[in-house]
Amino acid sequence: MSGEKEYEIIIVGGGPGGLTAGMYAARARRRTILLEKQGYGGQMALTWEVENYPGVEKVSGFELGQRMEKQARSFGLEMAMAEVSSVTPAEDGLHRLETSDGVYTCRSLIVATGARHNRLGVPGEAELTGRGVSYCATCDGAFFRDVPVAVVGGGNTALEEALFLTRFASKVHLVHRRDEFRAVKYVQEKVLAETKIEPVMDSVVERIEGSDNVTGIGVKNVQTGAVSTLAVEGAFIFVGVTPNSEFLKGVLPMDGKGFLQTDENLATKVPGIFAAGDVKDKTLRQIATAVGEGALAATMADHYLG
Repeated sequence: MSGEKEYEIIIVGGGPGGLTAGMYAARARRRTILLEKQGYGGQMALTWEVENYPGVEKVSGFELGQRMEKQARSFGLEMAMAEVSSVTPAEDGLHRLETSDGVYTCRSLIVATGARHNRLGVPGEAELTGRGVSYCATCDGAFFRDVPVAVVGGGNTALEEALFLTRFASKVHLVHRRDEFRAVKYVQEKVLAETKIEPVMDSVVERIEGSDNVTGIGVKNVQTGAVSTLAVEGAFIFVGVTPNSEFLKGVLPMDGKGFLQTDENLATKVPGIFAAGDVKDKTLRQIATAVGEGALAATMADHYLG
């Protein structure tokens, strides 16, 4: 159809999975384009320090994302800023993508759109987002110099961001609903050794207080029922993620939370469509796993094209 931009492989998403897939597809000399709606690097670009990516010692997620982008471009990968609104699986051999930059078509599609941070859904959260409520310590931590803040969550991201905030905040209350953290032991050890961090265990946030800015959070101990208020000026929330897969609802199989389902070769039920990274159903969401899946997805897309 006139005006459609046609490629052999289209990759949707510019995080580590998508960038790696793009590099591998470009190296295979497939006519490939990567579509990204915001900025290259994905959630990785918001990470203040990456220290567990093999062969790279302590680099910011933003810098690592820039390196990946540069490397992918060096192999001839084409990139464009565009948001995909819908996908129509192939009937004539070409998958069609409706985007903010027009219609793109491809014979093979790799979905690497990642995931976004969940909200708590408590009173005050929406009203005070951007006025003390944040989902990115790297982005906003410097605004909270010498004042107390709270971090909500118990996984790797929550604990790593709590450690980062000790660079600025006078105190970091680390609120977790269970009696032990879920993060890897190494990160837990660093948190427990940090005098600026005060764990608040067995507790959930019931409200975020403040009118123009955050002044405190109301927490409830799930064991005793006791309710208290923590006087903080910032509330950083890290309580899981939701996949960016809404535009594929009814098109690709997904679980109840919206994570895409694939086989061991990252193929979906729709021939020619693959998924990689945090958008898919998986146990471990890390840069290293996204990179590995990006490489595999591109390789399988290349094999699919024959």
